[in-house]
Amino acid sequence: MGDQEREVTDATTAEAAVTDQPRAAIIANPSKEGIDELRAAVSQAEERQHYGPSLWLETTVDDPGTGQAREAVEAGVDLVVAAGGDGTIRSVAAGLKGTGVPMGLVPLGTGNLFARNLDIPVNDQDDAITLAFAGVDREVDVLVADIRRPDGSQESHTSLVMAGIGIDATMIANTNPDLKKRVGWLAYVDAGIRSLPASIPFRATWRVDSGRLHRPKASSLLVANLGYLPGNIELIPDAELDDGQLDVIVLQPRNALGWLFVWRKIMVDNRVLRKSAMGRQIIDLTGGNRRREVVYGRGRHVAIRIEGEPQELEIDGDEFGSLVAADFHIEPHALIVRAPL
Repeated sequence: MGDQEREVTDATTAEAAVTDQPRAAIIANPSKEGIDELRAAVSQAEERQHYGPSLWLETTVDDPGTGQAREAVEAGVDLVVAAGGDGTIRSVAAGLKGTGVPMGLVPLGTGNLFARNLDIPVNDQDDAITLAFAGVDREVDVLVADIRRPDGSQESHTSLVMAGIGIDATMIANTNPDLKKRVGWLAYVDAGIRSLPASIPFRATWRVDSGRLHRPKASSLLVANLGYLPGNIELIPDAELDDGQLDVIVLQPRNALGWLFVWRKIMVDNRVLRKSAMGRQIIDLTGGNRRREVVYGRGRHVAIRIEGEPQELEIDGDEFGSLVAADFHIEPHALIVRAPL
């Protein structure tokens, strides 16, 4: 083989090697701080993990990530990294579910509940990016909410964390955005304190799968894919991201004393007592398992119908307006995420 032919062959081999490199797409919320640092860290991760140059896509107000995720899949990427808060991650997941393309997470928001429940670093961008490129693939469930508005229109939305109807949605709506930027999830505590006195219980019917029909006067109904809130609050102790089940929690205190029992159930029973045999005995002896201020349910589908005035809805910490009915179902193992070992 002559020198010229050898040079052509070497060039072709090099080009093929570059083409065979895996490639990621980075979907970032441009309003978040740290985008320049993100680009530098991604470049380093590409080099370490032998990835080609990433495809960069920005979210917009009209499309916070779903369309960009579908564009990335159509481009044939091997990994999609969602960089933003729970809203961005939820939207990207909506575009990726069922595709088999894994999603890496780089938390840039304040709540980051989905990332926290996966033990993904929320305060170390470099570690999160390394994990996005080099973590293990884990299949997780996706929650889908089919909602009906007061005008009769219908919509479908994806949730990774939880959806809430009632006081928690009002709390989200009342959260001070400036305070949220300064203190993060603690701003929700401030909003909760302001929302609670004005909250009015509402009548709703709900049923899990084909089970018993419930008709409580509730302050909040939550349908969840996971159980932990910021501050290590164990709202739903048995919830798992990959168990193929959704979890329902209904808060139905009758008065101020009832709210104290709600607090006890979540902050004392769930967080402390139920973790030991002696603690579980204390719960039983003190009537904790018989009280009805907090009611749990679990299954593959839950139907909720609001009686009277429409109620506010939140999904993964974002406002979603008002609704009169909702049907939630779980899509088991519909999304692949990069997570720690």
